[in-house]
This record gives sequence, C-alpha cells and structure tokens, in this order.
Amino acid sequence: MSSERTFIALKPDAVQRGLIGPIITRFEQKGFKLVAMKLITPTAELASKHYAEHDGKPFFAGLVEFLTSGPVCAMVWEGQGVIAAARKLIGVTKPLESAPGTIRGDFAINVGRNIIHGSDSTTSAEAEIALWFKPEEISNWTPVANKWIYE
Repeated sequence: MSSERTFIALKPDAVQRGLIGPIITRFEQKGFKLVAMKLITPTAELASKHYAEHDGKPFFAGLVEFLTSGPVCAMVWEGQGVIAAARKLIGVTKPLESAPGTIRGDFAINVGRNIIHGSDSTTSAEAEIALWFKPEEISNWTPVANKWIYE
C-alpha cells in the first residue's frame, strides 16, 4: 500500500476546548506524519466551498456559520491507509453513536459540535487539501521512526 494524504480539520469547538494537542497525539501515536498545519478562522467563502456538497440543504447556513465562528486547526496527515484509518480514529458523525476510544466518542456529544472533520475519500482529500493549503505550505520529510512503523 502506498502512502496517501488526508485533510483533517479541528473545528472551532475543538480549538476552544483545548483539544488540539490530545487529537494530534492520537494521529502521531498511530504512526502518521503531519505534513501541514495552520490555525485559521475561515471566511464564509472558504467555509461555503468546504461544505459545497451540502449547499441548498436546510442546515448549510448553520454549518458555514459554525465553521467561521472561530479558529480551525487545519492539517494534512500522510501515511499508508491514512484516509480510512483517520475515519476510524474520528468515529461516526453522530458522537453518541461513536465508539469509545474514537475522537468523537471520547470528546463530543452533539452532532453540531462533533469537533473534527476528516476527508472521506482520496478525491475529497485532494480537493480539501487544495482548498485549504497552497502546495508550498506542505512539507515533504521523512521521519526517522518510519523504519519502526513500516516494513
């Protein structure tokens, strides 16, 4: 399996609750590599583009309003199977249905405050990374621990 990248966003509720460190730790402990990160308060334009698939739905305006309500920790993570593994680490959309041990299962209660977004496919990962990061903002590096993580 080759290495891939995924987009992860810690939403304003995660940032406000001081959960950036604990969530990053979970990805690092799994063995994934952080290649880009920034703290940004999204504009309505950026939030609307990010949630474009929901445009026209009754909850779209609320999504945009919430994402623009404070800082978001936007990240790009890299590793073998990172997209599927990140989805498992995150848990399902509804936190009360997320298993204990998942990020949402451990840190969230309401779907409207589910603290994290992760790409759901290679296609969405590529689009979301391009939306949130310029190519020069992504670091290409090799952790010395790779030989202890990958065969």
